[in-house]
Parts: sequence; C-alpha cells; structure tokens
Amino acid sequence: MAASANASASDGPLSIIILGATGSVGCSAIDIIRAEPDRFNVVALVANRNAELLAEQAQQVSADCAVLADERGHSALKEALASTGVQTSAGEAAILEVLDQPADMVVGSIVGSAGLRPTMAAMKPGRTIALANKECLVSAGDLFMAEAAHQNVTVLPVDSEHNAIFQVFEQSNAEHVSKVILTASGGPFRTTPIDALSSVTREQALKHPNFSMGSRITIDSATMMNKGFEVIEAFHLFPISEDQLDVLVHPQQIVHGLVQYSDGSLLAQMGAPDMRTPIAHCMAWPNRMAAPIPQIDLAAIVQLTFEKPDLARFPALKLSIDAMKRGQGATAVLNAADEIAVAAFLDGKIGFMDIPASVEHVLEAAERKGLLSTMSSIDDVLLLDAEARQLCNDWIKAR
Repeated sequence: MAASANASASDGPLSIIILGATGSVGCSAIDIIRAEPDRFNVVALVANRNAELLAEQAQQVSADCAVLADERGHSALKEALASTGVQTSAGEAAILEVLDQPADMVVGSIVGSAGLRPTMAAMKPGRTIALANKECLVSAGDLFMAEAAHQNVTVLPVDSEHNAIFQVFEQSNAEHVSKVILTASGGPFRTTPIDALSSVTREQALKHPNFSMGSRITIDSATMMNKGFEVIEAFHLFPISEDQLDVLVHPQQIVHGLVQYSDGSLLAQMGAPDMRTPIAHCMAWPNRMAAPIPQIDLAAIVQLTFEKPDLARFPALKLSIDAMKRGQGATAVLNAADEIAVAAFLDGKIGFMDIPASVEHVLEAAERKGLLSTMSSIDDVLLLDAEARQLCNDWIKAR
C-alpha cells in the first residue's frame, strides 16, 4: 500500500523539505503553508535555477535553508537572502546534505529523471515522502517501492488521481478490491475526428480544458500518455494486479478516482480540479486541514459523465499499459522516449500522432537490443534512460 496503516502525525509543527519548490506542485505547497504557517516548520526549499522565486518563497515561509541545484545562481540567491537569516547553498552535494537534516516529510516534486536521485536520497527511516515525481514510479517503480519498504518510509501520492484512490482504498479490505479506476479529462481532442489528429498544431495541443500545466505534461495529457503513466504509478502504489486497473474518461474532472469492491460498492473521491486539494491532504495526513481551495457545488455542475477511452484515438494509453505488463525496463524506455518525442513535437520536428509512433519504435528497438532487462540500481535506470533518449533522437533525425 502507498502508506502504512500505523503511520501517524508527529506532535507539534510538521518539519518539511520541499524538493522542486518553484515548480507548480512546490508553489501550491507554499500556498498551503502560507495559509496555516503554524502547522509547519520549513527545513529547506530546493529548486533548480530560479533564484529570485526561491528567495521570495524562503522568506514567505521562514525557511531555514534555500538550495539551488544550479550553482551558477547561488550568488544571486545568497545576495537576495543576505539579511534574512536564511542559509543558502547550491549543487548536488548541497541537496544531499540538506536531505540529511531531520524532517518529518519531504515533498518530492522535482520534475523529470533529475528527481530520481534526490527523492531516493530523501528516504530516511520513518520519514514520509509526498511523491509528485512520476519518474520515481514510471522509470524506477520496483526499486523505489522496495527502498521505501526497506527504510520504513510512508509514500503518499500527490498526483490527484492517485491521491483520490488512496483516500478510498481500504487497506484492511485490499483482498476485496475488484478494480481501481483512474479518471481522465480526455484532453482537447476527445471528440476530434481521428483523421484530423495528424494535423494538430502545437498551439491546439497546449490548450488543456481544465488545468494550466507545464508544456510536456499538457501534451502528454492531450495524447493520454500521462494517463498511461498514472496507470503504471498506480500499479506500484497499490496492492493490485495489472488487470485490476482501468481508465474512464470524465470530462468534468470532478471525480478523480474510484475503487470498486467485491460487495458491489463503488467508492469515489470528488473535488474541484485543483492540485492544492491532494497536496493539502498529504501535508495534513492522517488528519485534514483547511486549504485555500474552492468547494464544489454539485447542483451547479448539473451532470457528471463517463466513457471508455478510445484506444485508436489515444494509442499512447495502450502503449503505456503494454509497457507496464513488460516490466520496469519497458516503462523506463517509455518515459524517456516520450520526453524526447514531445520535445520534438513542440519544436515542430514531428507531428502530433508521431509522438506515440516514435515511442512505439523506440520500445521495439530497445527490446531488439536487449535493453529491457531487470535493473538493480538507479544508475541502471539512468543509463537505460539515456540510451532510450538517444534511440528516439536518432529515429526522429532519420525521418
């Protein structure tokens, strides 16, 4: 299960480290801390290169320390915080050092494969990881969850769909779970004629109907590759088999996840499409807290609709499910190839439907080369990640 049934909140303020503080999840976590500052003691904020925003955040939440991954921004960060008492540092060694500081919780929201090492390093006995980095589970799920079990670490899912399932998944009745259902908006092309998808433009694909997100995740939502990643993550987070996972397209995005039980009960978590809800749930768990989030009004929504995803329209979803069944090597390749293909689409080098086609080619090429074997370390994962990226780049250049 994603979390231990015996885990409990510590007395007094929750001491917390935020990895990826200046990203969308990190900024939402800062909003929640600002709304109830007495609940938290911010040990450290870690960001990649945005020294100006990091300095502003560190002052807003009275952080003990602010750390940049990119050492080139350290002088600007240090200058901005010179008279505040906030300690500053930069570089990979500095991040690892701050992760050794006592803390109850680490929010792991560094984007991409860059988040693998620091999130793994954040695992300390008895600590809680509020996980928002999908690569930890998509590219290294077996390794990540095994290390969490070894360190007696509680993993709480921040992603809205997984957090929804976590809220309605009865661990004591896990053997009676029939199905775990993730919902998806269907993105901007849910009703677009399939033969028109090949001519989708960058601007059209970046218009998500419900959320404002980074470019890659917005495109992944449009292809439903992101939903495929979430299926893989759910497989690692919850004690279920591949065949117990399902996806429903739900355009209103009010129901975020459902769990069906053998007695016929179908439990659903509902909420406004706002990432601060699952983040606040994780940061207060196993309790609840007030958060600056609008309450939903079902009468105003009028209707909630659900439909099966069209796999001909969204081949990326099928690719993801097939990769999950092939194992961790395949899902690592899937993620790496997709990142390269999405970047190529955004740069105008390939078409929209070439994204899943490129990923499929790389998966086949990686299997022919014998690259999908079992990985025993994060170094193995990162090596495979690099090889998959090169395969995808080569394929795109040759087109």
